Amino acid sequence: MAQKRLSDKGRQVLRKGEGQRSNGSYYYRWTDQAGERHTIYSKSLTVLREREKELDLDKADGIKYEAMYVTINDVYKLWKDLKRGLKNNTFENYKYMYETFVAPTFGKERVNRIKKSDVKRFYNNLADVRGLKASTIDSVHTVLHQVFEMAVEDSYIRVNPSNNALNELKRSHLYKTEKRRGLTIQEQELLLSFLRKAKYSHWYPVFAVLVGTGMRVGEATGLRWQDIDLENGIIDVNHTLVYYDHRTEGYKKGCYFNINSPKTEAGVRQIPMLEFVKEAFLMEKKYHQEAGLECHSVIDGYSDFVFLNRNGEVYGQASLNKAIKRIIRDCNDEQFLKSESPEVLLPNFSCHSLRHTFTTRLCEAGTNIKLMQDILGHQDISTTMNIYADVTKELREKELGNLEAYFAKQKG
Repeated sequence: MAQKRLSDKGRQVLRKGEGQRSNGSYYYRWTDQAGERHTIYSKSLTVLREREKELDLDKADGIKYEAMYVTINDVYKLWKDLKRGLKNNTFENYKYMYETFVAPTFGKERVNRIKKSDVKRFYNNLADVRGLKASTIDSVHTVLHQVFEMAVEDSYIRVNPSNNALNELKRSHLYKTEKRRGLTIQEQELLLSFLRKAKYSHWYPVFAVLVGTGMRVGEATGLRWQDIDLENGIIDVNHTLVYYDHRTEGYKKGCYFNINSPKTEAGVRQIPMLEFVKEAFLMEKKYHQEAGLECHSVIDGYSDFVFLNRNGEVYGQASLNKAIKRIIRDCNDEQFLKSESPEVLLPNFSCHSLRHTFTTRLCEAGTNIKLMQDILGHQDISTTMNIYADVTKELREKELGNLEAYFAKQKG
């Protein structure tokens, strides 16, 4: 029988692989399945053996030893190199979110030491200290969750510590964002009637099309005349116009436009034209002819775009949203000139609000949900149903309010 090894003047028995150094500290050596030798050290034999237990558990669960040296940033680099299946603008946004908000601080932590509480604390810091909006933190979470998932798949960690880590923050009363609402019928009528006036008449067609089709902004600004069938009243949506900062190797650096496929497969669709939408296209065509306007934009081989600025270039979403701010200001100023207490004013809204406006009109008209899904280009019908539920709830509350006012009037 082999003699047991003693340490520290015979007070403790050392196990296989353990040893004591001349300075009194302890070490543990072992060989992994690949034949590589590893050593860990500790001043305390008790602490060393706790580490040994962790190593044994990791070995049993298939967790790699090198995980103790791998940071979140290391896994992110691997994820970035291997990630496929994303549109380039989405991928660039993911990289921006991670490299701006995660990499400088949290990303330097060792991936195998991260607990769910650490992820929650990180998200709370983004909200409370850095003042990020819930939507921005959600974007950070989207990419960070994928990075941790890769760490699980590559046997660096057992479970993804970011699972459900954002739920508590989302439920927080501080981060209950207002539900996006569309314009009311009165607000919509005010907007379109104001845009028909001389100063802003060149903006009428694009905003009328957004209001009357529910298209996403890039789908509308990317329309070409060949996508418009005025005779049969059909809009063929088969691509989308995107504008973003290109950072990926192999692309020209900087911010510029690209053509992408629609957001989802269901985004490829045909939308029937309402009469005022058809009229808007005809107005835009007439404007081009009278102004001698020609399309100078050629983007990924696409040209002959419908909506152009005065230089013959396509519109970006930022340009449209800036125009909306000016329209709201001037329209409401005009309303106050007419009356000290206007019945209708334009609220603050964005291009995307016009998509929700169209959805609201569909709900008010009692449109079949499946037809709504097809027109809006939703991949998942649950998206359509959630919007439908929100809008119909608002309509019910409004009708009940009208009923309350009616009975109060009768009682008075």
